[in-house]
Amino acid sequence: MPANLVSAAVRGGLFTRLVARRLLYFQELTSTMDEAAKLAAAGTEEGTVVVAETQNAGRGRKGRSWVSQQGNLYISVVFRPTLQTLPLVNILGGVATARAIRKVAGLEPRIKWPNDVLLNGKKVAGILVESVVTGERVCYAVLGIGINVGLDTTSVEGLAGQITSLSDAGRPVPREDLLRQLLQDLDSLYIQAVQGVSPLAEWRGLMETLGQRVQVDWRGEVHVGIAEDLDDIGNLQLRLDDGTLVSLTTGDVSLRDIGC
Repeated sequence: MPANLVSAAVRGGLFTRLVARRLLYFQELTSTMDEAAKLAAAGTEEGTVVVAETQNAGRGRKGRSWVSQQGNLYISVVFRPTLQTLPLVNILGGVATARAIRKVAGLEPRIKWPNDVLLNGKKVAGILVESVVTGERVCYAVLGIGINVGLDTTSVEGLAGQITSLSDAGRPVPREDLLRQLLQDLDSLYIQAVQGVSPLAEWRGLMETLGQRVQVDWRGEVHVGIAEDLDDIGNLQLRLDDGTLVSLTTGDVSLRDIGC
C-alpha cells in the first residue's frame, strides 16, 4: 500500500491560510469531485481538500472519464466564492497547477484554453470546476485537478501521443512535494482573487491558444477563427473568418492544422 501522500506533504511543511484547513486522504474513491461535492453540500468548511490515490470513476469536463492510475495526483478543493469570483476559480486552478509543475519539476507548462495544462503540446493535467448557484448566491464550487505524475501513457488506450506525464517529460517528481506546492499556490491565488487581484494576467501569459487559428466546438456549433484574446473573466475572444468577434465561455478547442 502506498504511503499516505497527505501525511508526507504535511510533514514537509504545509503553510496555507484557507486551502487545506481540512485535508482528507482516501486510498480509493469513485471521484474526488463527488466526495468534495457531498462534503460541500453537507456544510464542510471552505478550503476542504479531498485527495485520492486512485479513482474508479474519475471524470473530466462534460463527464468524460479521467484515467486514474495509482502514482499520480488527484485532488478536489471546496470553495465558497462570490458570484463575481466564481469565474476565476478555473483560472487560478490552471495557474496554480502550472506554477507547481514549474517549481517542483523544473518544467515549463502551457495552457490550452479553457482548462488543459500541456507539456510539449501534450496534456499533463486537467482542471474541472463544478458549482451550485442559487439566484445570486454561490452555494459552493469544487475545483478538481488531476496531474499525470508517473502515468504509464502507453497503457492508456486511444490517447497515444496526446497525453504525457511529468516523469516522461523530465525527471521523477515526489508527489508530496508537488501536492504541497499546489495547495500553497491555490491558497495564495484564491485569497488574492477574493481581495480583487485577478490571476488572469498570469493565465493569459501561459496560454498556448492565443494567436493561433483554432476550431472550437461550443454548444453544438463549430467555430473557426483566430484566438484573439481573453476577456476579464477568461472567456475566449475568437475572431471568425468573416471578421466577427465572438465570446466563448467554454468549448473543446483543437490546435491542429485545420486549414485556411
